[in-house]
Amino acid sequence: MRSSDVTPFTMGPALLFCPADRPERFGKAADRSDAVILDLEDAVAPADKPGARAAILEQMGTGGLDPQRTIVRVNPVGTPEFELDLEALAKTPYRTVMLAKAEGAEQLTALEGYQVIALCETAAGIVNASAIAAEPNVVGLMWGAEDLLASLGGLSSRNDDGGYRAVALHSRSAVLLAAKAAGKEAIDSVYVNIPDLEGLVAESRDAVASGFGAKACIHPNQVAVVREAYAPTDEAVAQAMELLEAAASAGTGVFQFKGKMIDGPILKHAQATLRRAGH
Repeated sequence: MRSSDVTPFTMGPALLFCPADRPERFGKAADRSDAVILDLEDAVAPADKPGARAAILEQMGTGGLDPQRTIVRVNPVGTPEFELDLEALAKTPYRTVMLAKAEGAEQLTALEGYQVIALCETAAGIVNASAIAAEPNVVGLMWGAEDLLASLGGLSSRNDDGGYRAVALHSRSAVLLAAKAAGKEAIDSVYVNIPDLEGLVAESRDAVASGFGAKACIHPNQVAVVREAYAPTDEAVAQAMELLEAAASAGTGVFQFKGKMIDGPILKHAQATLRRAGH
């Protein structure tokens, strides 16, 4: 797949994981989110993976999910389960795949013909994030905190106060920078403390402000929080429009607006606000 053949990733901002062995949840997950991630990896016990693949195929007969809003997370390259996942996917219209535990650019050749979200969730995946992002069939990168710490021999990605440990913050930034440097989308990791919606609010707002284009969710209750974080307020939209109108009138690279110096980066912030508002 050439770069010109890859459609930019536009799903989001709230991506909702759904175990692939729970077909009764497929439609609900899709209805409640911007895109559903049918999970064939961690959410499914080894003994249930054949049934999970069968469930994805069986729901095709009832109309199926919208391929433009459906992602399938497959097992890591090099595992027998990965090959079986691809055999099943070939019989579906789903062509956006999340590759679990992506660790090197060479792995992406196994997914030729698919648009891939590479999930960097091991030490090797973080270190090789830039090379992975540069692959033509990669449309985005996501990072995973808990699998990463497990790959390091650590115990938890977060401190007692709920904030990320330094190595997790570094990895989050590394994936964001690698994705954006390659012109691809970046997706923020899940927030595993489901009842802590206040913590999710803070982390989602930080994801928006940092440049992540979407955030993954593990429970339907998290979707509204993520959507609200990504949706600019009416006031923010009005301010962005006013600023851009002033820039057009100024006709110069740098100008003053309401007592502040305005230049290119600030105008890009305003443009990003309007994009998130659908303008």
